[in-house]
Amino acid sequence: MTNLRFREDGSFRVLQMADIQDGPNVLPDTIRLIREAIRKADPDLVVFTGDQIRGYDPAYIDTFLRRRGEEPGARVRAVTEVEAKLRGIKRRARDRVNNRLLAMKSDGGNPDAQQTASTASTASTLVYSTTSDPQDMPTTLDELMDETRDKVRRTFAGFLGPVIEAEVPFAATYGNHDFQCGILADEQDGIYREFPGCLNPVDSLEPGTFALPIEASDGSGRVAMSVMMVNSGDYAGKPEENDAQYPAYVVNPRGLDLADSDGYGTPSPEAIDWLGAVQSELGERNGDGKPVPAIAFQHIPPQEFYDCLKEVPAWTPNAVEGARTHAGHCYVLNHEICRPGSRLGEAIGCADENVGEVDALREAGGYFALFCGHDHKNAFVGHAHGIDLGYAPTCGFECYGPKSRYRGIRLFEFHESNPAGYVTRMLTWGDLVGRYSSNEVRVWFEDHCVTGAISMRNELRRPQVFAVLAGAMSLGFMAVIRSLVKKR
Repeated sequence: MTNLRFREDGSFRVLQMADIQDGPNVLPDTIRLIREAIRKADPDLVVFTGDQIRGYDPAYIDTFLRRRGEEPGARVRAVTEVEAKLRGIKRRARDRVNNRLLAMKSDGGNPDAQQTASTASTASTLVYSTTSDPQDMPTTLDELMDETRDKVRRTFAGFLGPVIEAEVPFAATYGNHDFQCGILADEQDGIYREFPGCLNPVDSLEPGTFALPIEASDGSGRVAMSVMMVNSGDYAGKPEENDAQYPAYVVNPRGLDLADSDGYGTPSPEAIDWLGAVQSELGERNGDGKPVPAIAFQHIPPQEFYDCLKEVPAWTPNAVEGARTHAGHCYVLNHEICRPGSRLGEAIGCADENVGEVDALREAGGYFALFCGHDHKNAFVGHAHGIDLGYAPTCGFECYGPKSRYRGIRLFEFHESNPAGYVTRMLTWGDLVGRYSSNEVRVWFEDHCVTGAISMRNELRRPQVFAVLAGAMSLGFMAVIRSLVKKR
């Protein structure tokens, strides 16, 4: 495995790429943004912080998993069915051979989690196939899983292309949508390692949780800093609770992904303990027992990210309404603790439960920052609880997010003399390419997507949106008045 090391001038550059969230045919705009950011930054490391895969994409519909432990392809979102029909992906029958066995594998082999999986070997169900020739359509779940593995490889090859071309080492952790393609994180880890430059270790604590020590520039082997990758989980909830929620989920998947029966997941207890243990290991490696300066990357933010915000009245322009445990409260950035250039575009989608991760980081020592993705429109950096808490927005163009010019990749510049004094900035599409993407209609809908009352209220708080609606209503009112006057 590649040894990471500070450059001779004492510098080390990292690019954080969040929420690519695409299917096997990664959009050219996404690839172009990645290529231009690498060209601009000349990074020493690229980190992917989860949701690289759009697990609910119709391309993966044959093996879609709403939650781990379910039968692949058995429970499909209504919006995905519509998208599949628009793309001409046909539905067909297949034998549910070995479905229960494969579903058990998708939950790590736990038969107790498979109460809803069928045990019949000859029962049939309707699934989608992304192949155009009926003669080539897979007929068993084994074949469908193999097809999905190939699609995952194509997805990885798409967005990793510019990284591999530039010969930059990379590491990846996981989000709440990656596994939904049907291939779980442990197997995705192995697929990542098929690509040159992958630093995901075989012997990590769990897929997506591992340390990347960065050695001093003098060649002594001393660890001057470490990048910590953390698997922040996907969804909370027990199988039986998720089963009961399914009918409502089919109708409103986006709303219920944000507000599921038990919300988003959290790092495992083992990962929380590891945050301190790995610092002890690195201290022993250096021979002084001291924690090393470290920055952590993961997908889902902890609740403390709300402490970078300031609660305001509901009518405040550009305020966003909190989610779940913070619902009913409206927030803007607290500019007293947030860095210049910070952007808040949506609620912080944290878990309902606070598992003490930020406390663990502080108690372990050495950690100076935690950066996440997950909330595609957020790009702020604040300082709370003695640590920097920050976001990178989506760098993809297949998913919801901000305007094209604000989609981007976060650059970090560290110096071995003081890693905690790092500099960070966004490398955006607007800076690197231009104001508009190749499909502004899609981006407009992704930016203004309304999935419920909260998102509608957030849209109305955007001054431009409110002005347009107010103008339209005024014109409509004037038209009504004119028609009444003419009738007289």
